[in-house]
Amino acid sequence: MKRSSGFPWRRARRTTPAETEAFRKAIEGTTGKPRPPRGRPPKPEGERHRATSIRLHPRVLAWARREAARRGIGYQTVINEALLRMS
Repeated sequence: MKRSSGFPWRRARRTTPAETEAFRKAIEGTTGKPRPPRGRPPKPEGERHRATSIRLHPRVLAWARREAARRGIGYQTVINEALLRMS
């Protein structure tokens, strides 16, 4: 069972990018260390993936999901690797 913190999360506002930057600078000033960048690093131009939509047979998708679960990676990665092996 979840415990309520008592904070009204539904009424809380998001911080602005300017506030986030000010907080980052304040933390860096206090600790004396720069904050590490968040998120994934950008990929080189030739390695970026393009979003696409494709229809696959349900057995193909089931295979990719099983293989992905076995290997501990995403099923789209499994499909991408299989297609790259064919090229």
